[in-house]
Amino acid sequence: MAKTAGMSVLLPQISQAEQFFPNQQTFTVQQVMDLILKTRPGAPFPKTVDTLKSGSPSQNVTGIVSSMFATTEVIEKAAAAGANFIIVHEPTFYNHADETDWLKNDPVFQRKHELLTKHGIAVWRFHDYWHSHRPDGIYAGILQALNWSNYAEADNPRLLTLPAPVPLSQLITHAKDKLGIKQVRVVGDTSQTCKRVLLMVGASGGKSHITAIEKTKPDVILCGEASEWETPEYVRDARQQGQKLSLVVLGHIMSEAAGMEWLVSWLQPKVAGIKVSYIPSGNPFTYV
Repeated sequence: MAKTAGMSVLLPQISQAEQFFPNQQTFTVQQVMDLILKTRPGAPFPKTVDTLKSGSPSQNVTGIVSSMFATTEVIEKAAAAGANFIIVHEPTFYNHADETDWLKNDPVFQRKHELLTKHGIAVWRFHDYWHSHRPDGIYAGILQALNWSNYAEADNPRLLTLPAPVPLSQLITHAKDKLGIKQVRVVGDTSQTCKRVLLMVGASGGKSHITAIEKTKPDVILCGEASEWETPEYVRDARQQGQKLSLVVLGHIMSEAAGMEWLVSWLQPKVAGIKVSYIPSGNPFTYV
């Protein structure tokens, strides 16, 4: 398995990868990756986590699945659908660089490795390149899902100006409904009206959140996740000092998932003859 994010895992090619309908155009994993990278300024990047985590770049693609994570369930569903190439936004092996030396004797890792090998599935992380797309692929999908594409500033898709002020409670209900989120965390007053919305999905980090708040002066920031001692404490202090500012923590996974669903419509026309589909990995948490 890969020791670092810059190394690929090579798994044996299987005969299933050669089964195509007559006249169907074929692509290898490498050809699909190259096709995507051609749309990225400066690609390939000299340093990136977007490497092949399993499979061989030379194997023929029987189908492509997009998801946030290559979970055991997503792998099994992809195999059942006849797809052998999974494109994910987040790590496969439980750390940012997908380093695996520390996991080599771990039964959960071993089982996942065996499952990928059994089905001959290639997994490619698509994080840095998707965020570098113009427009940012994740934000494009999220804004579309929220029906907010027309409200984003042309040069800053993170800053939105709604057509009219709405209560924070209504904004939260809308985001939960459109993004499939069961529960959010809030610092602020849900009766507060909001018109300027700062959207920072995923894990941008406290410094990025706070810097953007100071620059854009939003009524509310919707973020994916936040360390409790960073942005939440800043917003609490700001409120206690009299500022009208609220924070809504959506959750990392569900704040970005729509961006990987949007990948399907973006990629499908580029790989004629290969089916591209989205399999949600979902949220692992239950709430009690």
